[in-house]
Amino acid sequence: MDANEKKINSEEELMNENTPETEAAAQPQEEEKAQEEQELTPEEALKQELEKAQQALDDQKDKYLRLSAEFDNYRKRTLKEKAELILNGGEKSLTSILPVVDDFERALKNMEQATDVAAIREGVELIYNKFITVLGQNGVKAIDTKEKPLDTDFHEAIAVIPAPSEELKGKILDCVQTGYTLNEKVIRHAKVVVGE
Repeated sequence: MDANEKKINSEEELMNENTPETEAAAQPQEEEKAQEEQELTPEEALKQELEKAQQALDDQKDKYLRLSAEFDNYRKRTLKEKAELILNGGEKSLTSILPVVDDFERALKNMEQATDVAAIREGVELIYNKFITVLGQNGVKAIDTKEKPLDTDFHEAIAVIPAPSEELKGKILDCVQTGYTLNEKVIRHAKVVVGE
């Protein structure tokens, strides 16, 4: 049997399936379903509707309970992650400061035996510069105050003295305590003396 004969046979089978006889066989099944629905009493119809509604309600209730449990788990997980961030958030900053602490410990040991005050001073200045560098790497910067106009967003005036010259009126003459910002947010205002 070649391919053409197979094709012809399969077309004939399809034609036989779609004959009026097969369509006629399908119609009684549809009519039976329609009759069953019509034969139901109003009470039975209401009972079926109630069962369908109850099933839909049960499905929605199940979905709600699952969603509620999933959200509760999400909330607990995020609270736990937030607590861990708060507890361990400064870990990076603190580990970068530890080498500075080591330098201070070595300096203190050497101070016990050292006789050269200039060498001790130089060592402490090196440690200070290293510490300021570490702070800068962690986003901490000193607030510049020298002869700047008073800005209450960054400065806190603790004293007002007469200005030595006309240009210095309303400007900062001295900084009593250095202020710092962390990633552009003030974490400590600079305490300054202002000329008037």
